[in-house]
Amino acid sequence: MSLPVEGGSVLSENLVGAHFADYDSYLVLSHFKGHAMAGFGGAIKNISIGLGSAEGKCLIHTGGKSHTSPWGGDQTAFTESMAEAGKSVSDYLGGGERIVYINVMNRISIDCDCDGNSHEPDIHDIGILASADPVALDQACIDIVGQAQGNEGLMNRIQRQNGIHTLEHAQDIGLGSRSYQLIDLGA
Repeated sequence: MSLPVEGGSVLSENLVGAHFADYDSYLVLSHFKGHAMAGFGGAIKNISIGLGSAEGKCLIHTGGKSHTSPWGGDQTAFTESMAEAGKSVSDYLGGGERIVYINVMNRISIDCDCDGNSHEPDIHDIGILASADPVALDQACIDIVGQAQGNEGLMNRIQRQNGIHTLEHAQDIGLGSRSYQLIDLGA
């Protein structure tokens, strides 16, 4: 299924799974962690790569250059493609009216859960954050993890992969805001 990308600079369409339109709303549950290519994985990665069809994943990974291979793309184009694909999903669902995001911050490794040989977690149980804004949610997780003991590996990976650029571009194109206010519901 093709979703138009409004306001993007890399992608003009986002290809998601064929059954995407079968659901009225989405609850996006993400394990916040590192990622070899994106620097980190959270809400935006899950609504872009996670909902992408096989061809859509290739387009995102390569910044729109390949429909058949996920390899060989430019890093900046990749991070911008994730933001743009995420925005197409949010736009389709009414600007976020029918989508809520939850990021779980526990057993955080510098590697993604998809890595078959991932590092052991460096950061343990921090907590759970939720929002209707995936940009604010991922930014809050990065900020909180940035204060956690054992964060050096993950924070270096995020910086090395220019992971923050995903959030910068997502804010620039209107997916959400990097500003947030934390409200503690537990105690």
